[in-house]
Amino acid sequence: MEKVKLEFAVSEINESASKNFKEALDVAVNLGIDPKKTDQAVRGATNLPHGNGKTYKVAVFAEGDEAKDAKENGADKVGMEDLADEMKKGNLDFDVIIATPTTMKVVSPLGQILGPKGLMPNPKSETVTKDIKSAVKNAKSGQIRYKTDKQGIIHTRIGQVGYSEDQIRDNLEAFLTDLKKAKPPSSKGVFISKVSISSTMGKGFDLDLTNLNF
Repeated sequence: MEKVKLEFAVSEINESASKNFKEALDVAVNLGIDPKKTDQAVRGATNLPHGNGKTYKVAVFAEGDEAKDAKENGADKVGMEDLADEMKKGNLDFDVIIATPTTMKVVSPLGQILGPKGLMPNPKSETVTKDIKSAVKNAKSGQIRYKTDKQGIIHTRIGQVGYSEDQIRDNLEAFLTDLKKAKPPSSKGVFISKVSISSTMGKGFDLDLTNLNF
């Protein structure tokens, strides 16, 4: 597939998108890693300058002052054993789950339930943290969390159809800058080998990376 400049891709996506609903703008990044090697797995989180157009439902495992901070900063659900019991019963209607290090004793047994859905709190994605205030704020404002799949590709959302080229450029450069910093020491050669963007229902465009700063 021919590589195109970001401005062309964004223009084409915005023009051809469905008028019936706001499609997400997704990015796929092929990385120069061996996905079979666990030490080359990549995961992380990025605060996008312009958010990603989605409203996130956030649950927090916390108590005391940290629970108060979570509620004051917009967490949709805050609890401990009561929240864990809800999740065991199948109430997993959340986009992000955050925990403090001390509450992981309650969260860890939920690994088999949360793990397959990509909801298990993890320090690398900044969802296990002492700074509950910032974590909830970031999650509610559209912080993206990502990890490599079995093919060594990262898929995430960087905006929605209707965003301007400048907004997408800012978001994409912030994401790629963080991703570049996450390169595993054992990964050799070109790390970010291919970047493509698409709307939820539309075709993908391979991007020319020469005019992107990251």
